[in-house]
Amino acid sequence: MVTVKPMWRELLSLEQLRERTVDGGEVTLRGMVHALRSLGGVSFLVLRRFDSAVQCVLREGLCEVSEGDAVEVRGVVRADERAPHGFEVVLDGVAVISSPKEPMPVPIHKSYMNLAIDTDLSLRPITLRNLRKRAALKLQEGIVRGFRDSLRSRGFTEIHSPKLESNTAEGGANVFKLDYFKQRASLAQSPQFYKQMMVGVYERVYEVGPVFRAEKHNTARHLNEYTSLDFEMGFIDSFLDVCAMETYMLKYVMELLAKEYAEELAMLGVQLPVIDEIPALRFDEAKALAAEEYGLKRSDPFDMTPEEEAAIGRYAKEKLGSEFVFVTHYPTKKRPVYAMDDPKDPRYTLSFDLLFRGMEVTTGGQRIHDYDAQLAKIRARGMDEDAFECFLLIHKHGMPPHGGLGMGLERMLKQLIGAQNIRSACLFPRDTNRLSP
Repeated sequence: MVTVKPMWRELLSLEQLRERTVDGGEVTLRGMVHALRSLGGVSFLVLRRFDSAVQCVLREGLCEVSEGDAVEVRGVVRADERAPHGFEVVLDGVAVISSPKEPMPVPIHKSYMNLAIDTDLSLRPITLRNLRKRAALKLQEGIVRGFRDSLRSRGFTEIHSPKLESNTAEGGANVFKLDYFKQRASLAQSPQFYKQMMVGVYERVYEVGPVFRAEKHNTARHLNEYTSLDFEMGFIDSFLDVCAMETYMLKYVMELLAKEYAEELAMLGVQLPVIDEIPALRFDEAKALAAEEYGLKRSDPFDMTPEEEAAIGRYAKEKLGSEFVFVTHYPTKKRPVYAMDDPKDPRYTLSFDLLFRGMEVTTGGQRIHDYDAQLAKIRARGMDEDAFECFLLIHKHGMPPHGGLGMGLERMLKQLIGAQNIRSACLFPRDTNRLSP
């Protein structure tokens, strides 16, 4: 019988390495040779590690290394304010663990690789090794961490809903259909129905997961698969409670990024938005402002165009002092069947979008919780009520007033880092033309 004993290799963080400069502690590190360079007769090895890139002084006579090698290095940490992070490791030993078969196809060691978007995406497993690119996706992790932690602190339970469905929450034809053991099925456009179901179980729930939209958009703001950050909460007094919860969550996210992702923010030159209170404009008011302040034509009476979103974002920044703005009371015609109509004017809904720096990143609102009202709206739209049988169970057997939202992770990151294309804010994008890598 063989007994396997766990062996944990210590991973020294950037901060722990910096602390070693006090006593000149010797360290052993593993990583990838990110770059090799010479300056003033001194050779440097930039070691790419799990959390950072560390500058190492490569003494003459040590093992020869090449860019892309996996290595183990041994040396002494020495303070040097000229070095990145304020220290460097003076090496006295290098061992090559493995070597690449081919040289790098692109200069990942450069700050800006200046690649065409198609080249970048085709070589994505390699281009993501670039420090700036991986820093951007590290911020994605921080957003998700902040989302989860903030909601858990407010009594939310994390759920995991299925992504194979027999019907869709949003309706329409923009779904990916597939054969499911000779049954009709589709990939989930949203966890919406399941979120509402689980409000009847846990009262407050959230989910982080993929959603799929078969929209034939080929723009800088659309993906056919993206990560949605959703939450749903019961016993609300109005949809403004949902807005307040999102405001709290975003404050938490930004504070976490500032505290624990400072290196990535600095590398990318990202200025975090200051969030105090997020202003709100009614949909019709926002449309009028876009026309009056910036001369835009009112082309779609039931939705906001990208140009109008950009104009309202500019207005919020210049006139209201906020990089975020809620646009509320969207027309009923453009909102899903579960959206609650405004009792004061049923042409509009108790719903909202959140714009961040001129782009919609969140859609949410209050949901219908009354059985008769939900059934009436399904019938009024000429929809097949049998397809909503499972969903209507929650209304039939009692639901509290509730509401929630869904936020696109990649859009949020795109706006945060100022990327021109949403594909830069996604690990391996899926669009109308790309299914690999």
